Amino acid sequence: MHKDGYYSSGEFAKKANVSVRTIRYYDQQNILKPSLLTEDGVRFYTDSDFTRLQQILLLKYLGFSLDEIRNMTIGDSDYHVLKNSLELQKRMIQDKIAQMQLVCKAIEETEESIKEGNGIDWSNMLEIIHLTNMEDSMRSQYLNAGNISARINLHNKFSVNKQGWFAWVYDQCDIQKGMKVLEVGCGDGTLWVDNIGKLAMTGRRDTYLAGKRRKITTIELTDISEGMISDARRNVKTATDSWKDRDIDVVFKFREASCEKTGAKDEAYDLVIADHVLFYCEDVHKALAEINRVLKPGGMLVCSTYGSRHMQEIGRLVEGYDKRIALEADKLFEIFGLDNGEQILKTHFKEVDKRTYDDALLVDEAEPLVDYILSCHGNQKEYLVDKYADFKKYVEKKLNKPFRITKEAGVFVCRKI
Repeated sequence: MHKDGYYSSGEFAKKANVSVRTIRYYDQQNILKPSLLTEDGVRFYTDSDFTRLQQILLLKYLGFSLDEIRNMTIGDSDYHVLKNSLELQKRMIQDKIAQMQLVCKAIEETEESIKEGNGIDWSNMLEIIHLTNMEDSMRSQYLNAGNISARINLHNKFSVNKQGWFAWVYDQCDIQKGMKVLEVGCGDGTLWVDNIGKLAMTGRRDTYLAGKRRKITTIELTDISEGMISDARRNVKTATDSWKDRDIDVVFKFREASCEKTGAKDEAYDLVIADHVLFYCEDVHKALAEINRVLKPGGMLVCSTYGSRHMQEIGRLVEGYDKRIALEADKLFEIFGLDNGEQILKTHFKEVDKRTYDDALLVDEAEPLVDYILSCHGNQKEYLVDKYADFKKYVEKKLNKPFRITKEAGVFVCRKI
């Protein structure tokens, strides 16, 4: 019997221009369940199910596996989650378009070279191979971008310290006009986006005497993810374009590199920034030796991390829902944290100054907190895939009064002698 507002499997498949077999397969894989299943086993779908199907097909087109899609579409019937997901999908499509345009250009140049009798331009051919081999990087970038956004959003909305983390870190860097700066693990460039006004004032052009050399501030952003570099380039450009006084002596550069292998010359930078990145390195000491190498004598490293009590209340919150959930596969603060960071750094730098950031979170909204929890690097998605709505209700009940979360983070400011 047909129900008003519902589509049978056949009607749904026809309207979406996919096969019934595809719809049934997605049902079996637990990524597109029908909105209604009758006692007779008849499946019915609604208009809202087309939204989920759109996400599944687009993510599949972009190269994600069904397991990845299942984890990425948790709670996507929730308007808030859907909105964030669509924004990330749009950005990834924009990156893919730009990538394919570069592939097309390289192919055209290679064709032209052959037509002119110059043979194959092997540098172009290598570029084509490189560009068409970027799918893994793009998939990783999509996941990382969503996680970074969720983490920053929670802190921005509910931090007690209104200065903000990125503004505080920027102030510790003491950036002066004409400096050469390297940020390793730049992520999406938020440090510079949030401080573009301060940077613009630092790099504002003065009235120079004839023939006097201008001091240009150079800021080089690096990350191991090409996708993150793409995001950083886009975000920084938007921020600089919006600044009213465009006549400033600041130059941004972007490239792919790791902390352990920056690809920079010896003694090239006045300042290196490593914001919440050193604990991800396979070898922290190798990364610090590399940073020391590229710093000028008297140059400075500003690196941030957190302590064992950081965000501890969130861990207890999810354990109260399901004791099997662990939000961190590794305790990163044990690799490089506030407690052991000074000892590690003093094997590479003679001057190490520890500075803590005084802050906490007072959270009174469930959605940003749930987003943060889903963004963590633990096993939470394994247990929340089919329980998003129930888990969200659980969190909402816990927020009958503002939920206080401890923050224990800071920086080490190190000087190369």
